[in-house]
Amino acid sequence: MILIRRESGGLSFEVTVLPRSSRVAIEGEFDGTLRVRLTAPPVEGSANKQCTAVLAKAFGIPKSALEVVSGNSSRRKRVRILHEDVSAIEEELAVLLGGSL
Repeated sequence: MILIRRESGGLSFEVTVLPRSSRVAIEGEFDGTLRVRLTAPPVEGSANKQCTAVLAKAFGIPKSALEVVSGNSSRRKRVRILHEDVSAIEEELAVLLGGSL
């Protein structure tokens, strides 16, 4: 189960990225995090940029509303989504996880 932290103006949760994958995909829950495959290499922030772009598209929010708050050089990251309607983001996350949040 992914631990979602409600914060002022949004929420945060952990993501595990798999850089240099053959495809871009959100695979669901893995070890308490949202697992995301990326084609970008983990060099000079490329994987972080692709991760935020993929998640922003999945949640239907602008890239500026999503940021990596910890784990910039790690596969396991904490991302924060700044959004007025936190429940809508939680519902979208449940959809990405196949209905199990």
